[in-house]
Amino acid sequence: MKYKKLITLIFILVVALFYFSSTSSQFNILLKCPLYNTTGIYCPGCGSQRAFHSLIHGDFLEALRNNIMLLLGIIALIYHYGIQLSNHFFKTSAKSIFNNKKIQFLVLGLFILFWILRNINVDPFSLLAPIN
Repeated sequence: MKYKKLITLIFILVVALFYFSSTSSQFNILLKCPLYNTTGIYCPGCGSQRAFHSLIHGDFLEALRNNIMLLLGIIALIYHYGIQLSNHFFKTSAKSIFNNKKIQFLVLGLFILFWILRNINVDPFSLLAPIN
């Protein structure tokens, strides 16, 4: 357990390196969403691999078009863990808003709402669906 955070960081860096070195034409080797493949319904994570690839290559608009929740999630993680790092290094006791149960339920509700809205094939909701 001592090296859990280091192993996680190394794993994230290896995945980021893989996505950075690959081209979009190589995406056919990556995992496909089982929910979308069986039902045709986009899950909240559909388009995340393409969004992550676009994000690493600096194409933020393309990343937004593939999965806006991935970008919002990354921002939330940076905020949450930034506070934890700040508390560790500066010996402060700031708390992340994500420690609040009401905020956790709000975030869950937003993900469920995103899941529903991105499957409505009418503008403007169809803009939430990933680019195929």
